[in-house]
Amino acid sequence: MPDPIENSIAPRNWWRLGFWGAMLLYAALFLYYSQTDAFSWDEAYHLLTAQLILLGKQPYLDFCFPQTPLNAYWNAFWMSLLGQSWRVSHALAALLTMSSVLLTADFVARQFPVPGWRIACALTAALAFGLNTMVVQFGPLSQPYAICLFTLVLAFRLSMLAVGRAEILFAASVGLLAGTAAASSLLSAAAAPVLLLWIVVYNRVGSRWLKFVAFSVGAAIPFNPVILLALEGPREVWFNVIQYHSTFRKLYWPDTTRHDLEILTSWIDSGPALLLGLLALFGLLYIARRSEWPPSLKAEFYLCAWLAVGVASELGFAHPTFSQYFLLIVPFLAILAAVGMYAVASRVLDADRPLRPVLLVTGLFAFGLAQSLYDHREDNTWHMYEQLAAKIDQVTPKDAPVFATEHIYFLTKRLPPSGYELDYSHKVDLPPDDRARLHLVTEAEVKQQVQAGIFATAYVCDTDRIEQYGLTKLYNQRVDMLTCSIF
Repeated sequence: MPDPIENSIAPRNWWRLGFWGAMLLYAALFLYYSQTDAFSWDEAYHLLTAQLILLGKQPYLDFCFPQTPLNAYWNAFWMSLLGQSWRVSHALAALLTMSSVLLTADFVARQFPVPGWRIACALTAALAFGLNTMVVQFGPLSQPYAICLFTLVLAFRLSMLAVGRAEILFAASVGLLAGTAAASSLLSAAAAPVLLLWIVVYNRVGSRWLKFVAFSVGAAIPFNPVILLALEGPREVWFNVIQYHSTFRKLYWPDTTRHDLEILTSWIDSGPALLLGLLALFGLLYIARRSEWPPSLKAEFYLCAWLAVGVASELGFAHPTFSQYFLLIVPFLAILAAVGMYAVASRVLDADRPLRPVLLVTGLFAFGLAQSLYDHREDNTWHMYEQLAAKIDQVTPKDAPVFATEHIYFLTKRLPPSGYELDYSHKVDLPPDDRARLHLVTEAEVKQQVQAGIFATAYVCDTDRIEQYGLTKLYNQRVDMLTCSIF
């Protein structure tokens, strides 16, 4: 498509240099953050699960792990090669997230139909994605967000080849990637039917039904670990993958409906989220009105919208849901937002000077991220737990039992007692036979075991637990470190 302003903008070489300079700076800072302050309380049991897998234990059958397990096996594989450290998992997650950012930018650079704005829009998409607060805070963690982002974006990219080539290999690859995302976290499961339907509807070459079958077979392959475990322990797999989420997650959030409504409307109070959403909406409307855009090109950008809507709808029904879940739709919104930036800037500002709108938009995203990181500057980090773990190792014999959380068990490489692999599971109350089979310990049983004195050392960061369990009477020595206590 001819570009009326192509000859009047800054030379492309300068844009390419600026793009790669920005990407290299972002990658360096993101990787640095992954090794320093990146932390989430919930990621510890993913790391502990990987460690337990390396010890020969199986999720579901030997301990409670209410997740699809592929990300845990991924972490275990790399930890077996590079060492059992959170740094290994964080570095790999950061690399996957950064690769997702580049794949997103590359799509815009290749497909945006105004050549003179391609690199500017690609940079906008990359930074709208990469500077998103949730992406920065949760992308470099041991949780499945990074692997889901990477596989979903790559599946999106391969979908373009799947509809334009007769070979079914591309459709199978898209299914494999979408299945990998879902087998790492069911939060991304809605992407698979969206991609499959899009491939079937927009298929241009070859048999759409053969591609349907190929996609379906590919999507099933990553679930082989779940299938094999289910053959050995169907009750255990059903509880961890289905029943826990449908029945017991809300135990931690009694007023779940109110909580979900607050999360689903929280974007109104977030400037960067509001900006991303509005630009994406403007971009979608702009695409719909461009009669000169080929229908096949429009379909590719529409797929971004369908993926965002499909996955967001699933996340909205997760009971309860959380803000970080929605980072899975950020790359697709970022692509549409880049188009929205062009739609607005080329009309309101100088159409031959894309630098100004790019700097303005990315500056707003950067400011929002900086403010969020500043607000969380005093949050816990892995360095804090490393200090606590070192102290526990110092005062506790090597094989003595320890009452602690997943963080301490992982860092000290101590095998947690059965039922202590996931602190959240203590609220689940099932009949005794089921609890024994599912490796669950109730809060009442935890209190009883602590007060029976079976633990050589007890570690708590909750003052209520100190009184509830009577720890000051049970133990003669106490060390207060940071915000926690070791008895």
